[in-house]
Amino acid sequence: MSSDKEFFVHSHALCESESIGKDTRVWAFAHILPGARLGAECNVCDHVFIENDVLIGDRVTLKCGVQVWDGITIEDDVFIGPNATFTNDLFPRSKVYPENFARTIIRNGASLGANSTILPGVTIGTNAMVGAGAVVTRSIPPNAIVVGNPAKIIGYVDAKPGSNGRESLQRSVIRGVVETSVKDVTLHTMHEVADIRGSLSVGEFERSVPFKTQRYFIVYDVPTAETRGEHAHRTCHQFLVAVKGCVHVVADDGKTREEFVLDKPNQGIYLPPMTWGIQYRYSNDAVLIVFASHYYDAADYIRNYDEFKSIIESAE
Repeated sequence: MSSDKEFFVHSHALCESESIGKDTRVWAFAHILPGARLGAECNVCDHVFIENDVLIGDRVTLKCGVQVWDGITIEDDVFIGPNATFTNDLFPRSKVYPENFARTIIRNGASLGANSTILPGVTIGTNAMVGAGAVVTRSIPPNAIVVGNPAKIIGYVDAKPGSNGRESLQRSVIRGVVETSVKDVTLHTMHEVADIRGSLSVGEFERSVPFKTQRYFIVYDVPTAETRGEHAHRTCHQFLVAVKGCVHVVADDGKTREEFVLDKPNQGIYLPPMTWGIQYRYSNDAVLIVFASHYYDAADYIRNYDEFKSIIESAE
């Protein structure tokens, strides 16, 4: 470390930028161009190349063989795995440059696995995780886990499955209503009558469904790869039932995240206001009905997860 700088540059690295944060370390054969800006406590490993129009936050790890091109923003606490590849031009030609490079943003705490490829103009959400070798062609929501080519959501970080998911639904056959680890979210089993003529499930508003209902909507013909929901409501209550097929539901109160499987028409999940809800992994035949306590109001939706977290934290 030189006497006039608070960051370390290996003797075999080329660091042309002076905008490097305290205690950042740049290792052998890395090359950082003059316009790049890096925060504090970053680790830039061997053979990393960072272009000019690049903004990198604090405590970012760039493993060996990563190239960060113009138009890339990497926020705090991001991990970039070995040989992860960024792109910034959807239609590249030799010696032909776009007027502006697409802006790609990697949000706080996200991780990109080794050899993953990130197409230009996408946003990788807060705390999301991209699997090794995945090809990201569309923006990834917060906390999502994606794999494959093109990358598809297969789960959510820290969404607890198992005993509080499917097994809770089994226990609810006896108890009727089961509390979950997510604040005020409950799992319900409605009354079912089955005989030789078929089966019937019945529920009553303000009883089985624990609020007065003013609206319903039905979701169907959802491609398996698609994710719906991804929002919270300020005042609206919701009750979800998969009347056919199977749907995975993630409920998040800002501190605890849990995943549930709705796969029986006499089972439902209650999502109170200020619960971040996600529905994904729809089976091909899935039909989801949602009962809501209020008429549609666009202002009631919170569609940005960071805003949702901020509201939760400010209310404490």
